[in-house]
Amino acid sequence: MREDLPIEITREVGGRCLCFRVQRAARALARRFDEALRPFALTNGQFSMLMAMNRPEPPRIGDLAAFLAMDRTTLTAALKPLERRGLVTVAPDADDRRSRRLVLTDAGRDLLLAALPVWRSTHDAVDALLAGSAPEAGAGRLRQDLDALSR
Repeated sequence: MREDLPIEITREVGGRCLCFRVQRAARALARRFDEALRPFALTNGQFSMLMAMNRPEPPRIGDLAAFLAMDRTTLTAALKPLERRGLVTVAPDADDRRSRRLVLTDAGRDLLLAALPVWRSTHDAVDALLAGSAPEAGAGRLRQDLDALSR
């Protein structure tokens, strides 16, 4: 057995690594919301994308990709099932015909309105879990910290 990478280093990385902890928590959180949104045939990512399109002016694909921290290709692929379901349409930008805008359809708005109470109750449960584990910090502090890492 090699001794140049002892188990102590693995323990150090496991105990300190923010990427590992954030990824593990993100997967667990995603599973929780995916399960809650399953009756609406939505994943948590689709719910977030649709909600991010609910703006006074439909967003450009590039703007939405940047907002969601996704590359355009990944966003375009993720939009296809939502388009097929009639929840989103892609329309040329009136000011720049090379650009496309994402329009949340009435069916998309209706689905978001139907799913919103379930999303809220699931989020309330997560917020309560976080308040129980760290009453001095809770969900608000976690949101601030995650926003700081996203800049």
